[in-house]
Amino acid sequence: MSEANQEKEFEEDEKLIDDMPSPDPTLKSGAPPEGISAMRSAETTSASNEKGSENKSRQSEDSPDQLTQLKAELAKYKDVALRSVADLDNYRKRMAREKDDAIRYANTGFLERLIPILDNFELGLQAAKAGGGHSAVQDGMMMVSKQLQDFLTSCGVETIDATGQHFDPNVHEAIAQEQSAEIEEGFVIRQLRKGYRLKDRLIRPANVVVSKGAFVGEDSATTGAGA
Repeated sequence: MSEANQEKEFEEDEKLIDDMPSPDPTLKSGAPPEGISAMRSAETTSASNEKGSENKSRQSEDSPDQLTQLKAELAKYKDVALRSVADLDNYRKRMAREKDDAIRYANTGFLERLIPILDNFELGLQAAKAGGGHSAVQDGMMMVSKQLQDFLTSCGVETIDATGQHFDPNVHEAIAQEQSAEIEEGFVIRQLRKGYRLKDRLIRPANVVVSKGAFVGEDSATTGAGA
């Protein structure tokens, strides 16, 4: 074959190569075709929708239990809060009551020390009266005694006079019992020491002698004499 024929065939081959369609760039880059990509996208969307529906169904199944648990916790914390409020209110009331008592009975200790002194003073006054006569000293002692009594009254102190009263263990202290035909059993024959009370609180009970009633022999003798 001559050189002219070879060159002619070479030119024809180059022309055929130039006339061939260029390949899809997506194939060169390794990207999948549009149809395959659309199918994959549809599959992914379907899987996501299925997962979302499963999550929703799980949430709908779990929601009643969660709601019940939340209600129980709410009731528990509400009960704790109510108890705390009640405890705080009781504490405030107790503190206010203790403060009021402290103010009302602030002089209790002072009065407990003063009353024995008043007892001795009254004993001295009784001895002065029993000695007979009338003097300026006795008048002065009586005035001081009245001032002391007025002072105790102004402080809210009340004197417990038990003579002739029915024995009350709340305000009386029985020192002894005696037979008595004049005074019924259980009543006070005489008072040995005054009692004192500060408002509604007892400072000191009254010391008393309580009647045991008449002798049995006396009752029999009286009945026989009447017959």
